[in-house]
Amino acid sequence: MSTRFAQRMSRVTASPTLKVTAEADRLRRQGVDVVDLGAGEPDFPTPEHVKMAAHAALDANFTKYTPSAGVLELREAVGQRYRIDYGAPIKPEEVIITAGGKQALYNTAMVLFEQGDEVITHGPYWPTICDQIKLADATPVVVQTHREEGFVIKAGAIIAAITPRTKAIIVNSPCNPTGALIAEPEMAAIADAAAARGIWVIADLTYERLIYDPVPHNLVSILFDRMRDRTVICSAASKAYAMTGWRCGWAIGPKDVIEQCNVIQGHSTSNINSITQKAGIAALTGPQEGVTTMLNEYRKRRDAVHEWLTADPRFQCVKPGGAFYLFPYVADLLSPAGIKSTGELAEAMLKEVAVAITPGEGFDAPGFFRLSYATSIERLKEGVSRIQSFVQTLEKSGRIGAVATNR
Repeated sequence: MSTRFAQRMSRVTASPTLKVTAEADRLRRQGVDVVDLGAGEPDFPTPEHVKMAAHAALDANFTKYTPSAGVLELREAVGQRYRIDYGAPIKPEEVIITAGGKQALYNTAMVLFEQGDEVITHGPYWPTICDQIKLADATPVVVQTHREEGFVIKAGAIIAAITPRTKAIIVNSPCNPTGALIAEPEMAAIADAAAARGIWVIADLTYERLIYDPVPHNLVSILFDRMRDRTVICSAASKAYAMTGWRCGWAIGPKDVIEQCNVIQGHSTSNINSITQKAGIAALTGPQEGVTTMLNEYRKRRDAVHEWLTADPRFQCVKPGGAFYLFPYVADLLSPAGIKSTGELAEAMLKEVAVAITPGEGFDAPGFFRLSYATSIERLKEGVSRIQSFVQTLEKSGRIGAVATNR
């Protein structure tokens, strides 16, 4: 007899990024040399001073429950970091510490959204954003960005999607999977339109410390100056400090919203790991040079992989402004008689050359795939070489056409 699941489960799907990671891990356990270009996490080790803080916490037996919202010192550290980086004064009662940025977004969705609400976001999107909207019984409204425009978010398109049912707008910048940034004037225009209509703006800034060029990107100040009473900022230590497994994120918002997020968290996970909280304090208040070191290395990798891939014109790829992903358009590798989707492409690539990528369908972007360059330059070179060999095999077998010489 099959299990009858709650109706809400029919509205969501398993995370495509976690699915790729699980399959790559399964093959590795079988002894396969997998080049994993699907993982959304830094390959760098957590900084030494952060690990030392965790050791010190263990030695001090800091292993008990903490307040559900996180220890005061960590909430103060988040506020201090945002004052330094963005000039934004933040009180501890405006901060909740969460199990990564994902829980920060989930708590916010559960607190603010309900049946009948519409929530606008932009695509291609990180799939968790839309699935969390659905889990909160609201309806996601996706405004597509375009490769020809560098996937940049345009305020006009977002504002045009507003209806009387719009409850919130979610902006992710730098964006996963495209790496695109929203320009400050576009964010300001969205904020002004939202403030005038009483609409919430939720900013997912998980990759906020990984921006390659010195472009203005103080979204926190823009939102706080215009609509602090209807702004929620979600972020994490995961990417900037190579702390994905530590599960340390936060949400910043009006005190009453954070109090309600704490109610949700108190009945679900309660506090995040106590040791992680001490490590998070060290990450946020300690030396920041490691962030710059990682960013500079990612920039080199981005440029190298972009050059290698686009040597074949069948890989059409915008160079990202942030995060650590390329998002190539590969429609020329697909055909009704051969590989029909990037989902099939990812399966074939993993099976035939042991390279893991994430198909674009999971990001509402058929014809694209996401490639993470958060791994060593040597593994990236190996991975691209295998991808090129795979494409050559497809070409020789007649499953795709040859490269056009006039392109």
